Parts: sequence; C-alpha cells; structure tokens
Amino acid sequence: MISKTLVGGGAVCLLAAAITVSTTSPRLPAVVAAATAPAPAYAANGDMLPPTNYREWIYLSSGVDMSYSPKPADMTMFDNVFVNPEAYRSFVATGTWPDKTVMVLESREAMSKGSINQHGHFQGTSVMGIEVHVKDVARYPGGWAFFDFASPTSNGKVFPQTAACYSCHQEHAAVDTTFVQFYPTLLPIARDKKTLSDSFLKEEAAQPATN
Repeated sequence: MISKTLVGGGAVCLLAAAITVSTTSPRLPAVVAAATAPAPAYAANGDMLPPTNYREWIYLSSGVDMSYSPKPADMTMFDNVFVNPEAYRSFVATGTWPDKTVMVLESREAMSKGSINQHGHFQGTSVMGIEVHVKDVARYPGGWAFFDFASPTSNGKVFPQTAACYSCHQEHAAVDTTFVQFYPTLLPIARDKKTLSDSFLKEEAAQPATN
C-alpha cells in the first residue's frame, strides 16, 4: 500500500518577519505546512509519483504480521495505513471512497531490543516497503490500481490487472475494494451508512460467535 513539500509566499513573509524580531524575544522556528496533493500524479510512462508527505495524512490503522495466506511472514513487520485527507473527509460523510482516493501502506520492521523496552515490539526507523492503492476511475479498469514503491522517494510501478491483489480485494473488501474491516474508526461509519459490501457481510455472518 507518497506530493512534494512547498514553501508558499506567505511562509517566506513569516520567516522575514521573524528575522526582524528583537533579539530579546525568543526566536521561534517558522512553521511550514506541507502541501497535500489534490490528486494522484503520474510520470509520462504511467508510474505513480511518490506522495512524500503521506505521514501528514490521516492515519487509519496498523497491523502486525498480517497475512491473507496461511503462510506467516518471514519477519515481524508493522503495516501502517494512511489516506489523503480529502478522501477521509468524504468517507466520514458518505461511507464510501471518492475518486482520487490515495491509500498508502507503509511497512516497517518490528524491533524488540532498544532503550528501556523489555517486552513487545516497536517500529524501526527504516521503511521496508510501500504500496499505494489509488482510485482513479478514468484511468484504470474497475477504478482502482495498486502500485509498488522501491523506496519512499522512488516512483511506483503499477501492479498488472492480473495480480492476485485485485481479485482478493474484489472478493473480500468491506467497502469499494478496500479492507475497511481492518480500520477500526471507519468500519462503524460504513456500517451506519450501510455501505458494507454483500460479500463482507456474508463473511462476517459466517464467523463463529465470540464472547
């Protein structure tokens, strides 16, 4: 499952004003807000440009060692999911994803030894992998596409439509080919808006009851 940071003219003016403040006053750093891309952007060859400020987007959830197959992962990993703010606000209002939704899945190694930690895991500083799920109805069959990024700053390569991730999301996703069932703040919204897919509702009904 990365828009470039821009410094606007207003930020330059604020910085200039800060320089003229009396030396007796504490000097505060200028605050510069990274721009959020209004839509996914692509290179001429169809690669997706990296949304580099995705960690300023809306955080949805984290998973640890999640796998959709019986075989466990080779190493313990955290998966963090972020979505662009415009899409998040639309989902909160409607229970569905608008066109130009961009969802980022960031993988980081789970660490256990460090500082004062004695139990459990924390996330390592290195990004081990990034995938993006983007909704671009005019561009892709079915409206959605998956991209794999070799690094947070490289362009993403699109997964072919024959890749298993497409059929898996079509068959099991809770809302519009996305796994909202794993996003605890969004699942109640979809349930309230009655936008959960029939396939998910059938799978949910088939789950054994828990206490």
